[in-house]
Amino acid sequence: MRGYLVAIFLSAVFLYYVLHCILWGTNVYWVPPVEMKRRNKIQPCLSKPAFASLLRFDQFHPFLCAADFKNIASFYGSDKFDLPYGIRTSASYFRLALSKLQSCDLFDEFDNVPCKKCVVVGNGGVLKNKTLGEKIDSYDVIIRMNNGPILGHEEDVGRRTTFRLFYPESVFSDPSHNDPNTTVILTAFKPLDLKWLWELLTGGKINTNGFWKKPALNLIYKPYQIRILDPFIIRTAAYELLHFPKVFPKNQIARKRTINGGFFLPLRDLLHVQPCLSTFPRKKYSRPKQWQAVFFTGSLSNCVM
Repeated sequence: MRGYLVAIFLSAVFLYYVLHCILWGTNVYWVPPVEMKRRNKIQPCLSKPAFASLLRFDQFHPFLCAADFKNIASFYGSDKFDLPYGIRTSASYFRLALSKLQSCDLFDEFDNVPCKKCVVVGNGGVLKNKTLGEKIDSYDVIIRMNNGPILGHEEDVGRRTTFRLFYPESVFSDPSHNDPNTTVILTAFKPLDLKWLWELLTGGKINTNGFWKKPALNLIYKPYQIRILDPFIIRTAAYELLHFPKVFPKNQIARKRTINGGFFLPLRDLLHVQPCLSTFPRKKYSRPKQWQAVFFTGSLSNCVM
């Protein structure tokens, strides 16, 4: 489970990087997905963020599209890696799941606010009684992870959600948590994750074998709300930003999940380029009290570290 949580947090932070570089108007070496409707013209900002150079492909689009995901995977080399780093051996599952989604757009067609500010809100416990909800809601783009609750904790964690990353074992199944204005992003770790999504969207029987925890058996989100994260994001964050080993010696294979926990340390150091980052606390909270960690893009006087 720790490996899943680390990877989803890693994906959220790198998605923040991708969004920030997109929203700051960079546009070099980009291969646009053919299905994307570039209707909202985001105006470039006056300067780039300090970490724009971390992306090898500027203006990289974070979500896969049904019509060209294989071409995009080939361009970025994702066809040479298995999940969670690529589509090799899983292309058919990607095709099935993507065929049932209505959009791969980044933002709504009427959303043309330039120079958006982003915040990443995680699943730690550091926001309890911090009353940062209003501050979090003041950001243009709010990225949340898994089933970190909002209901009942609005004063601490805010009310709005732009993007929520999830995997089958961590998605909400209670309709009371659905916000029609939220875009939910599946982070696929294994082929079963994509098959699970396809079965839910087609009304098929859900096979729960192969999951570390029983996945959701109903989906509270509509197809227009769902996106699938490009595995290139996880791979780039793991290999190029955090220098995760590409090959493990045979005697270390069994330690992969343990090593995954070490993502937090380089991640903390990496994000020192920003004025505020709160990582997961050591204390374990019960599920109803999984208040979030928060990563702001701008200065914040009441920063929780």
